[in-house]
Amino acid sequence: MQTADIRGRWLDFFAERGHTVVPSASLVSDDPTLLFTVAGMVPFVPYLTGLVPAPYPRATSVQKCIRTLDIEEVGKTPRHGTFFQMNGNFSFGDYFKEQAITYAWDLLTSSEADGGYGFQEKDLWVTVYKDDDEAFGLWKKIAGLPEERIQRLDMDTNYWSTGQPGPAGPCSEIFFDRGPAYGIDGGPATDDDRYVEIWNLVFMQYLRGPGSGKNFEILGDLPKKNIDTGMGLERVAFLKQGVENMYEIDQVRPVLDLAATLSGRRYGAVHDDDVRMRIVADHVRSALMLMSDGITPSNEGRGYILRRLLRRTVRSMRLLGVDAPTFTELFSASKDAMKAAYPEVETDYDRIRNLATAEEETFLRTLASGTSILDLAVTKTQGAGSKQLAGDTAFLLHDTFGFPIDLTLEMAEEAGLSVDRDAFDALMLEQRTMAKADAKAKKTLLADLSVYSAFRAEGETIFTGYDHLDTDSTILGLIVDGVSVSKAVAGDIAEVILAETSLYPESGGQEADAGSIVGTGFDLEVLDVQRPVKGLVSHRVQVRSGEVGVGEAATSVVDRDYRRGATQAHSATHLIHAALREVLGPDAHQAGSDNRAGYMRLDFNWSKPLSLETRTEIEDIANDAVRQNLEVTTRILPLDEARALGAMALFGEKYGEEVRVVEIGGPWSLELCAGTHVARSAEIGLINVISEASVGSSNRRIESLVGREAFRDLATERAIVNELTSTLKTPRDQVSTRISELLASLKSAEKRIAEFEQAALTERVPGLLATASRVGAVTAVITNVGALTSSDDLRLLVTTVRSRLGSDAAVVALAADVAGKPAVIVATNEAARALGAKAGALAKTAAGILGGGGGGKDDLAQGGGSNLAEIGTALDAIAAGLPR
Repeated sequence: MQTADIRGRWLDFFAERGHTVVPSASLVSDDPTLLFTVAGMVPFVPYLTGLVPAPYPRATSVQKCIRTLDIEEVGKTPRHGTFFQMNGNFSFGDYFKEQAITYAWDLLTSSEADGGYGFQEKDLWVTVYKDDDEAFGLWKKIAGLPEERIQRLDMDTNYWSTGQPGPAGPCSEIFFDRGPAYGIDGGPATDDDRYVEIWNLVFMQYLRGPGSGKNFEILGDLPKKNIDTGMGLERVAFLKQGVENMYEIDQVRPVLDLAATLSGRRYGAVHDDDVRMRIVADHVRSALMLMSDGITPSNEGRGYILRRLLRRTVRSMRLLGVDAPTFTELFSASKDAMKAAYPEVETDYDRIRNLATAEEETFLRTLASGTSILDLAVTKTQGAGSKQLAGDTAFLLHDTFGFPIDLTLEMAEEAGLSVDRDAFDALMLEQRTMAKADAKAKKTLLADLSVYSAFRAEGETIFTGYDHLDTDSTILGLIVDGVSVSKAVAGDIAEVILAETSLYPESGGQEADAGSIVGTGFDLEVLDVQRPVKGLVSHRVQVRSGEVGVGEAATSVVDRDYRRGATQAHSATHLIHAALREVLGPDAHQAGSDNRAGYMRLDFNWSKPLSLETRTEIEDIANDAVRQNLEVTTRILPLDEARALGAMALFGEKYGEEVRVVEIGGPWSLELCAGTHVARSAEIGLINVISEASVGSSNRRIESLVGREAFRDLATERAIVNELTSTLKTPRDQVSTRISELLASLKSAEKRIAEFEQAALTERVPGLLATASRVGAVTAVITNVGALTSSDDLRLLVTTVRSRLGSDAAVVALAADVAGKPAVIVATNEAARALGAKAGALAKTAAGILGGGGGGKDDLAQGGGSNLAEIGTALDAIAAGLPR
């Protein structure tokens, strides 16, 4: 049974039983505490917890998920995958345990001819929470299972909660017994791989109190009991397809086979090779799906996870003996395997392939440079007689160059060295601890969303800001320090929930409006506007004067100048995006933006710098659209209809069933967008592109000033040009040429000055040679040469004098005042070194006296400090340290 068939049977089964079929949400989670959608229930959490009223009584979905906590287990077990699909059915206060168990048993055991999965009842086991007698009895009644195949397990495996006060309840899990060839008898309680969990049913029936882990108090029954179930699509697929693991199912196996072909190795022959091929197959599919949802490789957050998957793939192919690029072939194979279930991977494949191959190319260069650094470190370690590579060296390679630790371990082992893994792990732990502390510091009071549930239950906040800048409303709620309060007074920082608002909440790349909320007896300055939960707008304010209370009439007032600038910037972003695609082609797709009054920033998928000519062309096209005074229209359309019209969606952005389409000048600029815009393009005024730069191996960033800020910037540049024309007494059109001439003249003058200074230094050499004297076993020139321009001049004197002293044992130690600080340089020749004169040790001794540090090689070394008065003492110490 093909994976697509398993998926289709699931959706058909539950649709026929009154469930709303909900399309898979993006892998980019709405939950601010999650990087990714990690479980099938994640998009439904606001409904399951009661934070947002459910729009349907029952639902079903096949949800895309990414989970990388067990990434080190990928390829080693039959069931660990970073990308997986979770079939789910959900009830929001509708049916409960009996119906959920009935649905699960019927779908699993009905024949394939009747639309079921055709599992044999004898192969299925069930677990329930140890105290859930109701579930135990229902399994006996509905499925007719003998008691010995219904196992009672503890809270750690069979009880669910969010980890904080709120809904909780027991779980019941269904397992498939693969048979005695795969492990021991005893059922799922043995925790043996023989028993594969395929379906988990969560019965949300209780309200839990505070507590950590599984240690909390049950406060009572929920007023509305919910059902959340999940069936692992890949797990069922490998069982129904008669293969050994999830890497061999129809959606994954083609990449595994291609990895075998490219490496010339046979799958099934060598265990370690098998693991590497599975890693390649899993990670390529995961990366494909992440990039199809708009994630691009980077060094932080979601982009870092993607980068890690891609680099682990390169690493695995390398261990399979393939050093050449392979992503073009591997990603094509994965695309062909996944396009039936997810057509977007084919329609957007060119962009995905370009991202993947650019990252592969970059990492292959990283491997080359990292290998060079590692080779030097290995040579240094061996030269010191050590058998262990320092942990900080391994950490530097990992942190700075993205060099995998396992690659460092392998290459060190090949050189006969171990790696100080304890030191490496300690540095990694320190880095993670700092990152966690930083992330914790960045969390706001919006992170605890439960405080908003009562306000959201009263309905969605109505946004009036498209048509009105001032809106009369009522204060529904006030929140101070994360707690709902009845009033706020002058000086307080609070969140205000209004029934209606004209203030735009930050979204879609547009920053929140500036403005105020006013009413009888109070004046609130708006600091920020956000959507903490879907459908609810929260205004973060400071009470400037008076006292404000819940239930009072209030008016939201948008700062008109700020809104005008923000709308200009957002419309300018659309024009720049359209111009980019006109010049560079459809692969130049928006990957993020930031719009605020007077400024716009657009990130786009592109791996090469734009030439000045290309940048100018893009700017000209956008400003031509401004001058044409194109009409800007907005429409509300069903999502499918909008996409059929060619409206562009921002990858990773969440869209509802109906969307707002913004059109500027017809289909040339047609985007899904909830932001505020000008009425006609001429209102933008002017777009001034000020920079274009890289923000990763596959993304570029273009920044522009817009409207009045663009004019001010150009006026500043004009003032600078006017000043230059006046100072240089040169016409405006010849300023560039004149500056180039002056720079060339300056460079020539600097060169002549350097020649004069070098000649002057050379003239001092005979006098220094005349000071040579016998000190112990060597001829020495040890003196203070006074003030010099740089240490380079001092080094030139030292090495020149050394070269003139001949082949007999000689040491030169010169000190100087360089920019107000003492510097000393010591040089030795071969004969002196043979007698034990070491320049590095001598320079270090002198630097210690000068109040600083120093060192170097045996033949040439340098030191410095802060105490000019001690130069004589330092030189005496060098003389005393010469061999006798």
